[in-house]
Amino acid sequence: MQHHSDVEAADALKLAYQQIRDEIGNVIVGQDEVVKFVLISIFSNGHCLLVGVPGLAKTLLVQTVSEVLDLDFSRIQFTPDLMPSDIIGSEILGEDRNFKFIPGPVFSNIILADEINRTPPKTQAALLEAMQEKAVTAAGITHKLSQPFFVLATQNPIEQEGTYPLPEAQLDRFMFKISLDYPSFNEELLIVKNTTSATQASVKKLLNAEQIIYFQQLVRNIPVTDNVLEYAVKLVAKTRPGGEFAAPQVKRLLNWGAGPRASQFLILGAKCHAVINGKYSPDIEDVQAIAKPILSHRIVRSYHAEAEGLSTDDIIEQLF
Repeated sequence: MQHHSDVEAADALKLAYQQIRDEIGNVIVGQDEVVKFVLISIFSNGHCLLVGVPGLAKTLLVQTVSEVLDLDFSRIQFTPDLMPSDIIGSEILGEDRNFKFIPGPVFSNIILADEINRTPPKTQAALLEAMQEKAVTAAGITHKLSQPFFVLATQNPIEQEGTYPLPEAQLDRFMFKISLDYPSFNEELLIVKNTTSATQASVKKLLNAEQIIYFQQLVRNIPVTDNVLEYAVKLVAKTRPGGEFAAPQVKRLLNWGAGPRASQFLILGAKCHAVINGKYSPDIEDVQAIAKPILSHRIVRSYHAEAEGLSTDDIIEQLF
């Protein structure tokens, strides 16, 4: 595997991506966009935030992805009384009177962090810190997390009582923010039919941890031309109301623009998007294809934008 030329490796990733998508499609009805972005984010070594009403099979989606990729999976249900140690693990006094570390559910390859906005900031921070450091520190000892490591956090959009929305700095750690829509009527028919019968679809394992890490490295190594690099950085700069490149309408429509992490994710995501579409280097279309879920949670609309009913996606569209 490791000795392919870059072109062969890119072809191998494109093929693997198509097979994985088809395999997931045996279990998950519709949600093509969501599956695409989740896979791009895994191959780009990023994390995802899914926003959607409860009951849209988010657990099934993540479970299916982890089965196909042959990765360990753990689901953490975030609740108001969840403590940081419930996520990262804790030191306990063993029978031999020595402390030993009992790892928490974050020691897994794929984490579904369900309803992350229902838990207080301290517990949110424990997960987000682990995502950032790829390690956990307990009693002064650092424990490395397993690789690959991918967090898919879900947030319910309904402003319920007692929710703690993630602050901007925390949101910025997620590569994509993806909105889940209700299924179409025909999709829902299929979902209900599939989930209320005795037979459960099973999936084939198509990759393993080592191959995923190899593909993540491959994505980083994809070359990018200067004009695409400049396009991505300028697109992000256009979102900053006070900046020199601010688009004219941005001063009126946005209170807050995206930081440098957005540019990094745009380039990484564009590289991956190019490869899975059979190209060996990204072009401007690849940047645009992934820009909305990368920028939408990093910009804050002004009162004018809200009054005019403009969504963050509408505003990003104007910047193309």
